[in-house]
Amino acid sequence: QVQVVEAGGGLVQSGGSLRLSCVASGTIDSVYTMGWYRQAPGKQRDLVSEIESGGTTKYSDSVKGRFTISRDNAKNTIDLEMNNLKAEDTAVYYCKVIVALPGAHYTYQYWGQGTQVTVSS
Repeated sequence: QVQVVEAGGGLVQSGGSLRLSCVASGTIDSVYTMGWYRQAPGKQRDLVSEIESGGTTKYSDSVKGRFTISRDNAKNTIDLEMNNLKAEDTAVYYCKVIVALPGAHYTYQYWGQGTQVTVSS
């Protein structure tokens, strides 16, 4: 099995900063894409940011310039540095990991349990 665990969520005032972390572990051959998605009550789960193993990044327009994703391939971890947080950033943030499993011909997608980020205006 593959385990994906997020940490770092919490309550922060508008304009403040927060850093989220995610680690993937288990019986993994290779880790490819890792990323962050978020879901607010009554809304769909949307992309926040993704990063490839080679370092290529992608951001939602709503967070570009405020959030920064980073990756440590040796540790299978990603961080999300969130700055200038706004009330609309309030959501459960989920870590997504795309991996290759030993002996498999396909990649597989795993999700963490989510971590709550609440921004008080």
